Amino acid sequence: MPTEAPEAVSARPQRRIRGTVAGQPRPHRADLPGVDTAIQLDGVRVRRGDIEVLQDVTAGITRGAVTGLLGPSGSGKTTLMRALLGVQRRVSGRVVVLGQPAGAAALRGKIGYLTQAPSVYRDLTVGENLAYFARLLGVGHDDIAQVLERVGLGPHRHHLAGRLSGGEQTRLSLATALLGSPPLVVLDEPTVGLDPVLRRDLWAFFGELARGGATLLVSSHVMEDAESCDDLLLLRDGRLIFHGSPDQLLGQSGATTMGAAFLQIIEGVRSGSGAA
Repeated sequence: MPTEAPEAVSARPQRRIRGTVAGQPRPHRADLPGVDTAIQLDGVRVRRGDIEVLQDVTAGITRGAVTGLLGPSGSGKTTLMRALLGVQRRVSGRVVVLGQPAGAAALRGKIGYLTQAPSVYRDLTVGENLAYFARLLGVGHDDIAQVLERVGLGPHRHHLAGRLSGGEQTRLSLATALLGSPPLVVLDEPTVGLDPVLRRDLWAFFGELARGGATLLVSSHVMEDAESCDDLLLLRDGRLIFHGSPDQLLGQSGATTMGAAFLQIIEGVRSGSGAA
């Protein structure tokens, strides 16, 4: 039995028709033709004391896509993820996940969740970690072998998790989230602190998962990560300031890089123009 608890247990589609910027009319996602949503957020608000951490967030997240949830640290990304996972307190508005209210018992085993910090038992080997989580989820040894192969940790199966590098621990945490092939995978800043080669490889892997039918919601405060996504949600101070594809973000802002585009959108919202 493990002796220390991790932070959490694992609880190329059509692009958007057009992007939207704060201040512009936003069509109801479910009403857009040809779009199948895995997650629907309608008027989602979260308060902590006198602070509104999320402010009237309305968006649909496309099934079978890699959706990037981007914004500076403190913009509300993790809070929004917790809301759709059903573990965030004081949420108002509507959150529907895979056709069920967020947190519904029917969603157990359908969502893989990767927290910011590695969620593994350091005193167990890679294989023992996966065997433990697999037993909790009721999946077999074949699934363990499959996820080890997918995250490239097969040669480390008998290594203690506490002796892995930071990137390897992130991949092990990802492997636990992928056990049982959940249709929805929620990843909270999975590439932070990783070297450029590993970041590139992980984003390529996320794309493979989406092409296989999984829906991925991936948060990041690194705007370059937006280039690897099908769809983008940009948060600033708890507000959704843009929803659309990377190409639409560049097109609306007139910028040549994702970082510059994000700054253009922010300045447009601050000025009250509602456009970059």
